[in-house]
This record gives sequence, structure tokens and C-alpha cells, in this order.
Amino acid sequence: MKPLNKVIINKDTSFNPIWIMRQAGRYLPEFREIRKENPNFINLCLNDDLSSEITLQPLKRFDLDAAIIFSDILMLPYGLGQKVEFEKNFGPKLGELNLNEIARTDEIDFVEKIHRVYKALKKVSSDSSLKNKNTIGFIGAPWTLLVYIKDEFLINRILLIIEKFLKIHIKNQIDNGANVIQIFDSWAGLLEEKDLPNYVYSPTLNLVNYVKSLNVPVICFPREIKNYKEFCDIVKPDAVSIDYNVDPKKILRDIKIPIQGGLDPKILLTDKETLKKEASNYLEIFKDHPYIFNLGHGILPETNPEMVENLIKIVRDFK
Repeated sequence: MKPLNKVIINKDTSFNPIWIMRQAGRYLPEFREIRKENPNFINLCLNDDLSSEITLQPLKRFDLDAAIIFSDILMLPYGLGQKVEFEKNFGPKLGELNLNEIARTDEIDFVEKIHRVYKALKKVSSDSSLKNKNTIGFIGAPWTLLVYIKDEFLINRILLIIEKFLKIHIKNQIDNGANVIQIFDSWAGLLEEKDLPNYVYSPTLNLVNYVKSLNVPVICFPREIKNYKEFCDIVKPDAVSIDYNVDPKKILRDIKIPIQGGLDPKILLTDKETLKKEASNYLEIFKDHPYIFNLGHGILPETNPEMVENLIKIVRDFK
């Protein structure tokens, strides 16, 4: 059984697997070399040779337990015909949303547009170096995708369309070798409590149930949500990833399912002693609870890869 599955399915507490959000990417010099030659981010994600190579870069360098496909949550709107651009030092910019065009998109058109993501996944999952490691596929939760849409009327109409195509995206990732799915709800913390059932709980629950129906574990990351316990009680993911603003001791008291993450990515910008102290704190708190070591958000671009090496050693040596 692969490392994440041991913890998520078997509730194994004898060890802590480790992978890092955004581990394939901008803090690695070998990634920056590729990026220099490939300034268009979407095209890079859709180049299955390069995206599979990027996905495997951190695993060639570090003793990690999982690969996460080098892609983006905005592959979904892109697959639905929306213009998606990444502006340097700004982030994603989405073009005008044409609801009629999106409503007319069928599954074949959608898959055709982003099928190279699935080709990359197939290459990664069949790589011999990953035989005893997990391959993680992912999606953005409906609410986090809706944040990029500014029209209130459209938001409610498009929710069901997004859900339908997210299921197609999940299925294709699993069919091509993803053996864990993570649902990123990066903007869950923006919502008021009264809006959570409509925009977070209900649509995410539908997706969680869908992943479970395909017999693959599902991890949810409802970043900066105020009430992780309520989220887990309603949505029932197989594991939950926590952000760095939440008290891990409270999480331990409140939540029975496997936990992932928590460490502030900024700790990797400090020194070895601070890193050891902070990482050991999470390992100590969750030592009798099924726990996957990760950060409370994506690794920062200015992180020194040597600090990642140190972090992995701390996790491996923890008794």
C-alpha cells in the first residue's frame, strides 16, 4: 500500500509521510530553467513532456512520498473556453465569461482542450521511481473557481456546470493514474458563515462523494475556514489539510479523521533550529493521530531547497 493510503485508509500512526504543496515549481533552479524557455504558463501545463518532467523534479532531488501533478486549478475554466492568462507578479487573469458558450461545451470538447494534463499524469504514474509513492491529482473547489467570476447572477447559474466538469476532470485524472485527489478551496476563508452551506459545504460534499465512489481517497483543503470541525462533519473528506492560522491542538481535539499539513511556509525561510522546533511541534502534537506532514499553504518561491532537505530529514528522524 502506498504511503498516503496507509495513513488515510489504514489510519497508520507509525510514520508520517511527507509531500509539499507546490513542491514542483518556482523554488527549484531546474524548474526556473524550464520556465525561462516557456513563459506561457498554460502552454507549459499543457506540454505533457515538460509538465511530467517538472512533476518528477522534486522527487529526483528529495525523499518525498508523493508526486502532485504540475498543473493548475484554472485548467477547468480554460477547458470550458474561458481565456486564462498569468501575468507576472500579479497572478491569473480570466477573460469575460460567456455563459452560453460554457453551457454548450460538451465533455469531448472539454477533455480535448486539456487532455495533455491527463497524458502527463499517465507518464508520471507509470514512472518506475514512483512505484512505492502516491500520485496526486487535484481540482479547485467550486467556490475557489467562482471567486474569479465577478457576476453574482452568473455565479449561481454556473455552479452546477462547474460541478459537472470537475467530476469529469477528477475521473480523467484517476483513469490516468492519480491515486489520491486533493480539493483545494484556497478562498474558503473569504466567505461569511451564512454562505458556507451554499458555496462550500454542499458542492464540495458532492465532489467528495464522487471521488469516494471511484474508490480513491480524497483530501480537502478548506484554507482559512473558521470551523474545520463543522466542515469535516458535513463534507466528510477522507483527510483534511489544515492551514497555518489554525491551532493544531484544537484540530487534534475536534477532528477524528486523518490530518495533513499546517506548518507555515515562512518557517522554511528561517534557520535550521527554528525549522526543527516548528516542524517537531506538529509531529509531536499529531504523534498518535494519522498525520501526513505538509505545509499550511504552498512553498514560497524564495525557499532554499536545502531547507526542504532539512525538513524531510526532521520528519524521517522523528521518533
